Amino acid sequence: MRVIDLIDKKKKKGIHSKAEIDFLINSLMDGSALDYQISAWLMAVYFNGMNEDETTFLTEALINSGEKIDLKELAKNVVDKHSTGGVGDKITITLIPLLAACGIPVAKLSGKGLGHTGGTIDKLEAIPNFRTNLSIEQIIVQVTKIGVAIASQTQRLTPADGKLYALRDVTATVDSMPLIASSVVSKKIASGADNIILDVKYGSGAFVKTPEEAVILSNLMTRIGKKLNKSIIAVVTSMEEPLGRAVGNSLEVIESIEFLKGKTQGDLTDLTYEFAAIAFLQVDKFKDTNEAKEYLKSIVKSGKAIDKFRELIIAQGGNPEIIEDYKKFQQAKYIIEIKSPKEGFVQKIDAYKIAYGCKLLGAGREKKTDDIDYSVGIYLNKKHGEFCKIDETLYTIYSNDEGKTKLAQQICEDAFEFSTQIPLQTDLIYQIIK
Repeated sequence: MRVIDLIDKKKKKGIHSKAEIDFLINSLMDGSALDYQISAWLMAVYFNGMNEDETTFLTEALINSGEKIDLKELAKNVVDKHSTGGVGDKITITLIPLLAACGIPVAKLSGKGLGHTGGTIDKLEAIPNFRTNLSIEQIIVQVTKIGVAIASQTQRLTPADGKLYALRDVTATVDSMPLIASSVVSKKIASGADNIILDVKYGSGAFVKTPEEAVILSNLMTRIGKKLNKSIIAVVTSMEEPLGRAVGNSLEVIESIEFLKGKTQGDLTDLTYEFAAIAFLQVDKFKDTNEAKEYLKSIVKSGKAIDKFRELIIAQGGNPEIIEDYKKFQQAKYIIEIKSPKEGFVQKIDAYKIAYGCKLLGAGREKKTDDIDYSVGIYLNKKHGEFCKIDETLYTIYSNDEGKTKLAQQICEDAFEFSTQIPLQTDLIYQIIK
């Protein structure tokens, strides 16, 4: 078997066997396949696709390229949740402590932000001294002890996926359905959970732009899960507008804390309860969504959810004082309230433009090695459907640089659209796929 023959086969729209996929990934790992050969194969896949069996074979090969976390001794109902990336998407930070407070063990591996989407690890690292670089052994010990751990992705899991992604990133082959599906599902299965929830986002603030594309991707990932004996539920959600009011690392942690204290309302609150209820049904803790939500709200009201987040912070070396005193976070030098130039109902807030404005302030990165500023960001004082008067605060910029502030404001001014009529409320969840 030769790599060049597999490139030629896919170039001619051939179907790979499991042995061929395994050979390709093993060749990638031992260095016998050169980068330009794998790049050529990726381009052939991009144009000619892979069927469901091929995609499953690739997913398995990626899983088997490294270690796997074994959580079976902890509990059979370990849950993991993954988002395909969005703007203001802090659901991991609201959802994971809530589930753990309800007795559902959660081992969550997350990534740093890249491009216009924020990364959960960056947000948590805004907490002073919070450690995210846990070993596999430390994750297992911590989940055993307190029922929850959130850590950065380790190179010991699916290392072949890391190598493939690095090549996809520089060969314009990132947006291939089978390559996306195998990458996401392999990481989730290698992370050890039997019950996986995928938040597949679409819209201006997501990598997938239409709900139809998100449904296709979701169906593929759930079917791969079934073939590999994992329970995967995909929830297709809108990312046309930022989720919640805060966009920016420490600002998003603060908003998450406010939710865990029971002090928020709106899309972030609603979507967190939706995902938590889905998790409950997935592990047979409840049979009815409404009953599940009522129980979840009681857990937040009792203080158990915020207590679990405090426990998580302490376990990973962070400063728990940030829960009561937000000044313990790194503080921005400038806080500028931007007044509305118009009167009317907020019709739309373009998620991508808000994210780009945050990136200009220093909240995001172009390359994984770039430094970010945890203190900067944008707070949306007005959201979709809310009425705003002229000269009322529309949004607030947190910045450490006057020049960057002006650039961010120029971008964000174009993000808002107004209407004289109350706009229709759109559903956050487009479709749930099992």
